[in-house]
Amino acid sequence: MIILKLKSCLLLIAVLILQQSASAETLDYKIQNGDLLQISLPGEETLQTPFQVDRQGRIILPEVGALQVGGLSIKEITSLVSSKLDKLFLDLDNLNIYLLKKQLIINVRGYVIQPGEFTLQSDASIQLAIYAAGGLRSGAQLDRIQLIRGQNTTVFNYKQYLDSGDRTLLPELKSMDALFIPASPMTGNVEVEFNPADMANAGDSANNSDAIKVFGEVNRPGSFAYRESMDIVDLLMGSGGVTRYAGVEQIRVITQGRPALFNLRKYLDTGDQQHLPKITAGATIFVPKQQEEIKSGAHMVYVMGEVAKPGAYESKNGATFMDILANAGGPTRFAESRQIRIIKADTSIVAFDLSAYTEGGRGSKPPAISPGDAIFVPEKTDMNEKSWLKVTPNRAVRVLGAVVRPGRIEWSDEMSLLDLLAHVGGPTPRADTNNIEIVIPQNNGGSKVYNFDLNAFLKQGQSDQDLPVIKAGSTIMIQELPQDPSNNKSQWVRQSSEKSIYIFGQVGAPGRYMFSNEMNFLDILAAADGPTDQADLRNIRINHRDDMQKGVSKLDLALYFETGDDHLLPVVKTGDTIYIPEKNRIWLDQSKESTVRVLGAVNKPGRYRFDDTMTLLDLLAEAGGTVEDAHIENITVVNLSCCKDQARSFDLGEFSRSAAFADLPVLRAGDTVYIPYRSQSTYEKIRNGLTDVIQVVALGALIGLL
Repeated sequence: MIILKLKSCLLLIAVLILQQSASAETLDYKIQNGDLLQISLPGEETLQTPFQVDRQGRIILPEVGALQVGGLSIKEITSLVSSKLDKLFLDLDNLNIYLLKKQLIINVRGYVIQPGEFTLQSDASIQLAIYAAGGLRSGAQLDRIQLIRGQNTTVFNYKQYLDSGDRTLLPELKSMDALFIPASPMTGNVEVEFNPADMANAGDSANNSDAIKVFGEVNRPGSFAYRESMDIVDLLMGSGGVTRYAGVEQIRVITQGRPALFNLRKYLDTGDQQHLPKITAGATIFVPKQQEEIKSGAHMVYVMGEVAKPGAYESKNGATFMDILANAGGPTRFAESRQIRIIKADTSIVAFDLSAYTEGGRGSKPPAISPGDAIFVPEKTDMNEKSWLKVTPNRAVRVLGAVVRPGRIEWSDEMSLLDLLAHVGGPTPRADTNNIEIVIPQNNGGSKVYNFDLNAFLKQGQSDQDLPVIKAGSTIMIQELPQDPSNNKSQWVRQSSEKSIYIFGQVGAPGRYMFSNEMNFLDILAAADGPTDQADLRNIRINHRDDMQKGVSKLDLALYFETGDDHLLPVVKTGDTIYIPEKNRIWLDQSKESTVRVLGAVNKPGRYRFDDTMTLLDLLAEAGGTVEDAHIENITVVNLSCCKDQARSFDLGEFSRSAAFADLPVLRAGDTVYIPYRSQSTYEKIRNGLTDVIQVVALGALIGLL
């Protein structure tokens, strides 16, 4: 009993001390959820335990129940408690209620170790609330923490507070506030264990539109929260720095949709801040590999094409062509080592034949290499799959026409025309090897055409020095022989007139024929199936168009067949024209100087071709002989060839009795022979007149007798 009274006294003394120390501010303070209240009533042990205001703003009194005290002052709470305890206690004069401790109820959610509701002291900060929840988990996003107060949400940058220590960056806490700590987007959608050290200074941005992305050849790529004070060097350091393969001279920066290049080496060499690009929210930084950037410089030599390791190599003093080619791994098995090109820095081009050099030093020595030069080793031409792009026109020869495999052939000056023809499979059986056309380009930009007779070259056994000189860029055309000149005239366009001979008139197959100078007149006549039965063999005409023998010559083919004299045959060459006329052709085809006219009493009067071997008898026989009424004793011969306007008479009857050939008149081409009718002679007219007189006299005498 004595002990209880002592405790009550001590409690009363403590209450008095607390009441005296309480300020006017405490008396006017409105109780909040989480505050701790102390109720003092001497002699009542059940009220000695402090009472905490819960989330609903209530305290639970023994034998009374829940009382709503949130938002009330100490005075108002004292009055409320007194009214409730007045029914249970008789003496409430010593009842005292005071604020024992101000506290906050804070709800911590999200990416923390122990989320939940915590009671904190009244001056607790955001950091203490996070500490009460066990701290942040690895992967929490510090720049997007949310403070939820009723229906309002405030987002603040906790990382910026940790960097600067400025408490003004953090909002003040009030009781019943809630903190939400989001997870960084870099943690992914699946919960996995990871090392936070890998995300140092990275992966702390949840706002993709403002985040700065750093990737490429850096040790720790990531997405960084934007700060106005940061520059590209800060971001590279936050990414763990660049790797040993980074191309620091070609760093790409995209800010506000505008790309730019940043040369980190130049900045480190000069220290000029002007070289640093401006970094804005949402920027992108890419550090490429060193192999991907273009190497250039005053000491670089470039090796391209079919080598094992093409690229740019730094040249040193004394480095030769073979040194640089060996550093590039040497030519591959697909390399065309005969066509290596060195592109000099002054844009001139030097050709080098590596194969010829390695076969014994033939050709030029390896060219000197200077900084800035480029060595190009082309690809070897694939014969199975040809590509014109692999062989340039200035080192190819075109073979067209009647060959087995026409096309573009890579050319070397060591080759000859025969090598080229053998490479394309040779001429076809229908090829005209007598007139191979070769078009060779000239230095002045033009070209020159040569004709080559391959048959004559092979038959005469000439040496390779007699072959035409071929060089790269030439064109070789081998024409095809026409199949049939008589009914395949569409093929004539493939045969030039300079290589043809023309034959017209009375032959079996007139037309245009391929002809060579080794052939003669009878060859072309036989090719045209020979003369027809209507051909006038004695008056064949040949029109010569050769410069050495221009003009028209005549041929008596019948005389050749009679004598066999080869000298009578004319020399014909390509381009000439042969005409064989018809025997019974119209008069307009025969000139008067080349014929003899036979008129009068003959069976077939007309114009007849005549030569010096013929006589008047031959001419009369050709005209079918005289008719029955012919006055053969008075045949008239008018000579116009030797003696103009001279006429002679000939008695054919007397010649038939004497057979004196010396009496036959001499005829020449152009003369006229006239055989009169007997009834038209003067003697016959007189005889007919006397007969008429006698008949009249006799008739008169008879009439007188009667």
